[in-house]
Parts: sequence; C-alpha cells; structure tokens
Amino acid sequence: MAILSKDEAQAILKKVLGFSTADECAAQLTGSTTGNIRYARNAVSTAGSSSNVSLGVEARFGKRSGVATCNQFDDATLRRCVQRAEEIARLAPEDPEYVPMLGPQQFLTPITYAASTAAISPDFRAQVAADSIALCEGRKLTAAGYLEDGPSFTAIRNSKGLEGYQQLTNLDFSVTVRTADGTGSGYAVGDFTDVTKFDTKAMTKRAADKAAGSVGAKAIEPGKYTVILEPAALVSDEGILNRLIYALDARSADEGRSFLSKKGGGNKLGEKMFDSRVTIYSDPLNTSAPGRVFDGDGLPVKPMTWIDKGVMKNMYYSRFWAEKNKKPATAFPSGFVMEGGTQSVEDLIKGTAKGILITRLWYIRDVDPQTLLVTGLTRDGTFYIENGKIKHPIKNMRFNESPVIMLNNIEAIGKPQRLGGNMVPPLKVRDFTFTSLSDAV
Repeated sequence: MAILSKDEAQAILKKVLGFSTADECAAQLTGSTTGNIRYARNAVSTAGSSSNVSLGVEARFGKRSGVATCNQFDDATLRRCVQRAEEIARLAPEDPEYVPMLGPQQFLTPITYAASTAAISPDFRAQVAADSIALCEGRKLTAAGYLEDGPSFTAIRNSKGLEGYQQLTNLDFSVTVRTADGTGSGYAVGDFTDVTKFDTKAMTKRAADKAAGSVGAKAIEPGKYTVILEPAALVSDEGILNRLIYALDARSADEGRSFLSKKGGGNKLGEKMFDSRVTIYSDPLNTSAPGRVFDGDGLPVKPMTWIDKGVMKNMYYSRFWAEKNKKPATAFPSGFVMEGGTQSVEDLIKGTAKGILITRLWYIRDVDPQTLLVTGLTRDGTFYIENGKIKHPIKNMRFNESPVIMLNNIEAIGKPQRLGGNMVPPLKVRDFTFTSLSDAV
C-alpha cells in the first residue's frame, strides 16, 4: 500500500474531508517504499526495506488550527484522526499569522518518476555493494558505503478545492574509501532520479583514487589560498552553498536578520551582490534534477530565477509575509541550478598555478548569520596544486568563509553536476580563508 495511485490517494482524502466539521480542513498523504544496503570494512553490515503511508490532517476554526496524524485508513481511524485535529484546534490559541487555505491551483506536470528506479531489487543493491567492495579489495583499500532507493508519493487536498498529486523516485549513494593504514581517505557521492545514470564502479574508483593519492599528507601554513571546490564541498548535508540558498528569505531580510538586510530597513532585492557569472535558478522540470511541483502549503512551484548575473532577482515570500507586503507568495523549490561552463575539475586544476583542491567540507557551523560566515573542516581528500598538477596531499584544515564573499571571488566556473537534487558546478575561488590545521583524516 506504500505507493498509492492518484485515484486511490484522492479517494481517501475525499473521505477524510467528508468527516470534517471544521471551517477549513486540509489533508495530506505521503508514502514511500525504501530499500537500502550498507557496507563497511569491505563487508555488508545491514540491508533492508521499509514501506509506509501516513496521513496528516489540519483542521481550522477561525484562526485556530490543530493537526493530527495516523497510518491506518479504515473509516473509524480516519474519523478519529479528523476529530482529534478538530479537538486540538478548539483548544489552540489564535494564530496571529493566519492566512486562509488555498483554493484550486494549477501545477506543472512532474517528471520526477522513473520506472527503472522504482523497480530496483535487493539483488541490484547487493551487486552495487559487491562491485564497490571488489574494486577496493583489488587495490588493498577499504570501502564503506550506503545505498538507498525507492519510489514515493505526495497527495494533498483541502476543503477549498485544492488538489495535488506527485510521484517521485530517487537513488542516493555515497562511498568513503580508506587506505589500509587509515591515513588516506577519499569520498564520492551522487543521487539520481533514473538509476540507469548511476555508475557504481566509476564513483567508487573516484573515491579510491583520492584515498590512494592522499597518503603522506603534508602540513601547510593556514592563510588565504586559491581553492577548487568540488560540488560535494558546495552542497549536500555539509555544503557551504546550501546556506546561501536557504537564506534568500524576504522576511529575514526585512526584519534585519539577514545578509540581505539593508541598514535602516528593507532588503537588497535588485542589488548586485555577487560576481556577474553567478546565476542561480530553480526549475522543477529541469531534466537533470527535476523537483517537486507544489510545496507543503500547496503553492505551485514554478521556474524562478533567484540570482541573475550577480543581481538579487527574487526572494522567498511566505504566504503571510507576501500578503503583509502585497507581494506574490513564492513556493520554495526542492532543488536549484547554478549555471556554469564546460570545464571539468581536471580542467580547473590544469589552469591553476598554485592552489588547493577540496573534495568535501564537513562539520560546518554558523558563525555570523548576518554575513553567512561559517566555519568547518576539509575532509576525504585535500590536495596542493602547483603548475596545473596535483603536487601532493595536504593535511586537513579549518576554514572560516562566507558564501557571499566566496561568490565574489570566483576565478572560474566548471560544468554543473547533479548533487542533492541540485545542479552545481565546481568552483575555482581566490582568497579562501583557512585558519588552522586539523589532524583528522
């Protein structure tokens, strides 16, 4: 039951709304079937699968609202879930930022589902692990990896006539490779809507090459360096560019809490903030990284340019803040695209006289939200570049940097690659600030 069709899902949601006596009622069904395999020290440690469908109901009386959830769908349970949401709503305080629920909306036709990915079997996952492990064993290296895949869906409906449905598939894979003595480490990560674009051996080889090449790392003095940041250093769970994307919020800017705040009030919409080569947009129909066509409120996600040739073109307006400021509300996208060029990481290295190649950043923490200054560490393959070639591996370092400054210090932009549901190019950036050494591998 984990993946319901549009008709099956909407039939349940119609029934839920029929049980409601609230002024407004909204219901959402989400479901997924997920398979996974994990391996470490060149041996599979866990493998499994899970399936789940859950229902969330929001009931409103005036400006009071309540939410209840359940994962059984007989009439009695559905009725009780609605009643519980209404009981909570009657007890809740009024919401000072209340906005009415949306009426009918027009959504783009999603392209986020691939039958090939939905059909992945345990045998396929086992082969992925076997191929990755075999490649590393053959080079006397140790692999630790994780693969997770499966289809999912979201269906929404409310008492105002809003209705939406979307199916998605995704495969996430990451692998860390270490040398036998533990002094060398490499990493590769990727995600795919369509499994046919996934190459286990190529990704593992990339991590293995970095691990083998990072043995005997040398210490260099902290300071400002030209760096080449691979996509994994820019986005994903520990990415520096993510901080920028999530900070494009008009309310934070208007209230003086953001790098987009103006002294004396207002925001910097329309101002040039970055290098002219920086253009960032979102498009749920991007064929390489398709996204969701509606957000949690039921707002349509449409193509949107956020930064155009370095200029702040648009900002995120919640429905409340949009209404307060007489602006159109903007749905926050599930992914973004940063435009780039045609150069590979290898091409960027060849064009660098002196610099540092960074595979990945981690343990990133905020230092100053108003400038987006963050601190963190390099990890899993950091190398010194001289005369267009990797000269030797270097010890990891702590950095203090802001993506705002970083995107003003660009020297070159490479070819965008998919990562974390986004399309991001490797970047060559000058004056990247390192503050201390780290003994971690």
